[in-house]
Amino acid sequence: MITKLEQLIEAVRGRDRKTLVAAYAQDAHTLEAVSSAVDMGIVNAVLVGDRAQIAKVCAAEGIDLAKFTVVDETDDAECVNVAVRMIRDGKADVLMKGLVSTDKYMRGILNKEFGLLPPKGVLSHVAVLELPAYHKLLLVSDVAVIPYPDFSQKVKIAGYLARTARALGIERPKLAVVAPSEQLLPAVQSSVDAALLAKMGDRGQLGDVLVDGPLAVDVALVREVAETKKLHSPVAGDADCLLFPNLDSANAFFKAATKLCGASLAGMVVGTKCPCVLTSRGDTPESKLYSIAMAALSAR
Repeated sequence: MITKLEQLIEAVRGRDRKTLVAAYAQDAHTLEAVSSAVDMGIVNAVLVGDRAQIAKVCAAEGIDLAKFTVVDETDDAECVNVAVRMIRDGKADVLMKGLVSTDKYMRGILNKEFGLLPPKGVLSHVAVLELPAYHKLLLVSDVAVIPYPDFSQKVKIAGYLARTARALGIERPKLAVVAPSEQLLPAVQSSVDAALLAKMGDRGQLGDVLVDGPLAVDVALVREVAETKKLHSPVAGDADCLLFPNLDSANAFFKAATKLCGASLAGMVVGTKCPCVLTSRGDTPESKLYSIAMAALSAR
């Protein structure tokens, strides 16, 4: 089982290399991460962007441009379209966001003519956090894509979390459905949804995954709190996955974990025809490298 993000790299090494295509890949952080991924044998890489700017940044960072295939395109939105078409045409296996804004990246993925969302598909995002204060990796969703998931979307998100956890070697993931309290509050929709998901989990409708909810975040993550409240669930205090009720709460938790608590991260868009690396333009090269490794591990 993978318990540290750096172990993602070792897990994917030795496999057949996937081909990554990075859209508008002309910032130092993206190029550094992709360069490291190529050097480590994780992926082969295609860069779609302004060739002159890519060459300039590579020269400044001491990166050998010859290790990449470069597709020259200066418009950021068109870079995304070119990269998405390469995935559609079977020329690449993993998509990555470079310096382009998230909204343009997502528009390319969702393009009705050549995009990567299957018919009736549900697009979401899974982040994997390595928190100094937690005893294992923690998967979180959805911090970036669905503002207010309805119940059917939450069922899909639960599946994405469980599938990603299994890719990390967690055979039977423990999934906590987050709400304000571990008490069922009929007037609070997140609490009702959490109870319904937990019952579906009990009946095997969500696959081989342990589901509990509603659970407050402290109950889901801190064994002592769960024991004090006399909750004896196998999930409480030992969750592998947190399914948040909305983007507001998930993103706030994610930002607090990474910016205030020193968490390292990997993140990708899921529900698409291929894993799509989605990190912030301000994320570190290390986070981008871990995200590439996670996507490569998840790619078919």
